[in-house]
Amino acid sequence: MPTLRLLALLSVCSLAQAAEVKYELLPNFLGTPPGKAQIGNGHGEIAVDSAGLIYVSVQEKDAGIQVYGKDGKYVKTLALPMSLHGFVVRKSAEGEFLYGAVLGEQRFIKAKLDGTVVMEIKSDAFPADKGKAKDKAGKSVNALKLTSCDVAPNGDIYIVDGYGKSWVFLFDKDGKFKSVFGGPTQIVDGKGFANTHKVFVDTRFSPARLLCLDRGNNRMFHVDLDGSNPTMIANTGLRNPSSASFHGELMCVAEIAGRVSVWNKEGKMVASLGVNDTKGQTNTPRVTPADWREGVVTSPHGITFDNDGNILETEWNTFGRVLRWNRK
Repeated sequence: MPTLRLLALLSVCSLAQAAEVKYELLPNFLGTPPGKAQIGNGHGEIAVDSAGLIYVSVQEKDAGIQVYGKDGKYVKTLALPMSLHGFVVRKSAEGEFLYGAVLGEQRFIKAKLDGTVVMEIKSDAFPADKGKAKDKAGKSVNALKLTSCDVAPNGDIYIVDGYGKSWVFLFDKDGKFKSVFGGPTQIVDGKGFANTHKVFVDTRFSPARLLCLDRGNNRMFHVDLDGSNPTMIANTGLRNPSSASFHGELMCVAEIAGRVSVWNKEGKMVASLGVNDTKGQTNTPRVTPADWREGVVTSPHGITFDNDGNILETEWNTFGRVLRWNRK
């Protein structure tokens, strides 16, 4: 316990304890591809590039990313894998790229924004003692279940095994394995990593930290970029944090059990959006469009700030759903 730089020990601070940040819903913002009533099966992520284009992952073969303009109108589809469960768009001196964890294929990809894959890290590049298991017949099988990735300022790549053992793998910019941390054996406040759904490099801090959305333990915390020095952000009052994004000093969080929350740099919640307390409507992909309510989320799974600090949230939903809140 003394080693933890605790920001929130036992409770999530109320909005009254921090300066509230206000947002308003922009209804029916996102259009649909031609000929579609909805965007399509969503179990992934959403991101915005430096030009303001919006990228949404859907589970469609060879059409895994849909691209929309700033106005929400459909632009094009990228021929990327259908199971981009977690991805980010990052810009560096080298250019701007999409980095993704392909859950169904257990590999990492780096792609140009036109969908051209320029690099991949295949499953056999992961350490065998973490990436392999024995089946009932004693045969070695792939045990990886990669859910998310991000890239540090120096180009290092973080990939989390969020549907597996929650190992966090670190590779260099060229895809060479460097180290692994997390998993069930790294104890943070009495518990190992569990269903660490997504991880993100948090450059609000110097040096940067890695945000871990430890959904299985219903908490979120930082670690240093080498996996050390855990810092608890919140471990009570959450609704299963599943994804996050940063803008300025703010962090928005998609909580799959029915909420979008916004947090300041000090780890205090400053906004609560789209709260859904209806039984059977959260943490499920099966809520039909007929049961959607304006401004009320179902199962937030991916989230991003745009370049102006507005929030876009995508849901775990068979039909596909994206909501937008504008910063007031």
